[in-house]
Amino acid sequence: MFSLPPSAMASVDLKHELDCSICLITYTDPVMLRCGHNFCRVCIGRVLDTQDGAGVYSCPECREEYQERPALMRNIALCKIVKNFLDAEPRQEEVTEIYCTYCVDSAVPAVRSCLLCEASLCDKHLRAHSKSPEHVLSEPSTSLEKRKCSVHKEPLAYYCTKDGICICESCSFIKEHNGHKMESLDEASKNKKKKLRNVLQKLITKREETEVRVQRVEWRRRKATKNAAGEAERVTALFTNIRRQLDDLEKRVLSEISRQEKEELLLLSALIQQLEIKKDELSMKMRHIEELCNMADPLTVLQEPDTGDLCDPEEGGGDEDTGGHDRQLHGVDDLDVAVISDTFCTLCDIISCIRSGIYVEGPADILLDVTTANNNLLISDNLKTVTKIESKQNLPETAERFWDYCPQVMSSRRFSSGRHYWDVEIGKSGEWRVGMCYPSIDRRGGQPTIGDNNKSWCLRRYNYQYTVIHDSKVIQLPDNISSNRFRICLDYEAGRLSFYELCDPIRYLHTFTATFSEPLHAALCVWKDSIKISSKATKGRNHHNLRNW
Repeated sequence: MFSLPPSAMASVDLKHELDCSICLITYTDPVMLRCGHNFCRVCIGRVLDTQDGAGVYSCPECREEYQERPALMRNIALCKIVKNFLDAEPRQEEVTEIYCTYCVDSAVPAVRSCLLCEASLCDKHLRAHSKSPEHVLSEPSTSLEKRKCSVHKEPLAYYCTKDGICICESCSFIKEHNGHKMESLDEASKNKKKKLRNVLQKLITKREETEVRVQRVEWRRRKATKNAAGEAERVTALFTNIRRQLDDLEKRVLSEISRQEKEELLLLSALIQQLEIKKDELSMKMRHIEELCNMADPLTVLQEPDTGDLCDPEEGGGDEDTGGHDRQLHGVDDLDVAVISDTFCTLCDIISCIRSGIYVEGPADILLDVTTANNNLLISDNLKTVTKIESKQNLPETAERFWDYCPQVMSSRRFSSGRHYWDVEIGKSGEWRVGMCYPSIDRRGGQPTIGDNNKSWCLRRYNYQYTVIHDSKVIQLPDNISSNRFRICLDYEAGRLSFYELCDPIRYLHTFTATFSEPLHAALCVWKDSIKISSKATKGRNHHNLRNW
């Protein structure tokens, strides 16, 4: 019975251990989950993709569950083991048997091939083979014609470095290769392998850098999903609270209407009862007078007492009663709308809570700080408008003022917390920058212009092109910006500074993300025309529909 040697058995066992449990072949770029199980990166990626909609992820091997998509950690040690194992394994062409050309009775493995004879030789026939130099021996091969010159039919012996081709000895003497540098095949192969190793090392480095970038993007994707889920949860809770408040408000308004209705009905019922009594009294008087009018005896009629009760109602007694009833009726004529309206004012409070809770506070009151204004900038009396002028002003030199070649000004107000926004209106022919900066920004040297340093962020218009800039890194914006009004939104705690075009609807342009380490000031830079800070919020569609807020 045939059995494998121990070394072969060990190789088979090791190969089995290096098989991915998903694709069942040797690992390709193995990665590891937190539970310790390894898989091919592509294989486990596909499995996790199928689990995206399930809300929970699990290891295909042990079924350990993860609430978030698990990070894929490259198993460096396993990568080296797989590489060493594959390098040690015989290649496909190495295990392909090449047999001796002259052993016709049985298949005997060849040990060498002769390029001149175009034959493969076993040990026995190799000993009897010619030892002359023209009989070039090589490793056993089935494609000997590829190792010979197609023109001279001689073995390829040299490599022409200029033409980049393998040639035979006869080719080295012809005119086409005269004066060219020639290398032996071994030497040329060694040099090429050295170059390939350098390329391989660069590719490995780039691949590792790409893996790091993939991990960062994966982290950003998970963070975005988490933030979206948290924001959705917050908005759901907010609207649940709004519905509860509206339900309570509705009950309060309906209760007030019901209360007023009951009071009014009670008053009206009492008034009706009084009027019914009055009506009965009048009916009795009417019958008595009718009886007197129907009497034939004049003496009896004249002897009837002449009291106020029998007087004409229009001549006395009735006006006061009627006026009292009219006053009572007027008192219950309508519902108390003022009380109901006052209850409805709670709606304003609810809307105010919505505005401050989910979006942003009202427009920030931005005033320009004249002590920071460049000498070529004119600040309006209300400290809301800055205009570039050609003539230089004779302003006192201060440490806070921006130098002559930087037409820039900062706001006096600083922001170190909360959510705020402010709007600007800019001359259509202007070249400008608007944004925010730290108070420690350089004022007189280096790169003081906002956007050109790591202490400021801006939106810029230059040569009719719009860009956003931070630390001299420029990002091009779309060319179809037509409005001359813009909004700058700050969420200090979240580290977000966003820019919007104030068209209808408001249009999102860009968001910078950072961990702010200092308070922030509004900053304006004007090379041409003027910039005005708007003091009122813009009205229009999607006024509060600010992205990332």
